[in-house]
Amino acid sequence: MSPWGVCALALLSQAPAKTPATPAVPPARAVPASLTSPAHPAAPVAPPVRENGWSALTPEQRAALIADKADSPLAERLLGMSEKFLNTPYVLSPLGEGQGVDPDPTFRLDAVDCLTFVEETLALGLAHGEPEVPALLERIRYASTPTYEDRNHLMEAQWLPNNIKKGLLVDVTRRYAKEDTVSVTKKLTAHTWQSKSSMALQLPRERQPVGTFTLDMIPLDKVLEHARGVASGTILVVMREDLPLKATRITHLGFVVQKKKRTYLRHASRGGYNRVVDEDLETFLARNARYDKWKVTGVSLFEARRPPATLASQPAPAQGSADVGSP
Repeated sequence: MSPWGVCALALLSQAPAKTPATPAVPPARAVPASLTSPAHPAAPVAPPVRENGWSALTPEQRAALIADKADSPLAERLLGMSEKFLNTPYVLSPLGEGQGVDPDPTFRLDAVDCLTFVEETLALGLAHGEPEVPALLERIRYASTPTYEDRNHLMEAQWLPNNIKKGLLVDVTRRYAKEDTVSVTKKLTAHTWQSKSSMALQLPRERQPVGTFTLDMIPLDKVLEHARGVASGTILVVMREDLPLKATRITHLGFVVQKKKRTYLRHASRGGYNRVVDEDLETFLARNARYDKWKVTGVSLFEARRPPATLASQPAPAQGSADVGSP
């Protein structure tokens, strides 16, 4: 299966996988999960070429790092926290609720997939100190309550709109691509939920989203024309063509990184890398353009925002009641 097929499965059916691992970070309070569902044990993962940036830190050093320069521009925070994950092994669905349908740990720094890498980076970057990380991660991963059924499993129908409502994300696709931006949709029907991949999520019927969800997209052949103008730290999500039996058309995401006059995607890749890497965006897009069984159609861009100051200390709001964040 292609790397993208693997990521698609990760975004559609992240399950409890593998042997439960001891979290690399002692939970300040059980910290949350990922865009997926329960399933089968993951294959053993080869160790990274070298350790990631978190592994050598003592708990005290880690806490100090998270608290250091907490009011710096959020993009700088996200670049710093995400850089610590470089070389972290890719493990399919490494997070869960610690019990129930998906008993995987709620937080860990020694393994990620493409979604949990972004989620944990956001929580760490937004936090003013380590004690805030659990509540922030809950806000990102769940619509309201930290339960499997309430997890943001689907990108178009749940993860993106819920985090936009909470003021944590802003769609900036049109800001960068302007007239090259196109509007696309993902349609979810009762028929969609009869497919094998959709049923793998094990969501009760009343929690299965249906409807048409709209997003802005930069067509694949136009992305490089605008890539150099995209700010580092911007979240890039990859879209494929809309297939009726697929519950999502978004199959991957990562952070844009501008360095050495080139644009890179910092992402957790299972393909040939099997770890978190900075991959030249041109190389990444060329590879995706070759996939023909489920065609990649383009990308969308999202800017992370700081939540209200009280976010980490309050219970998660009901859907639609969130405050608006700030850059």
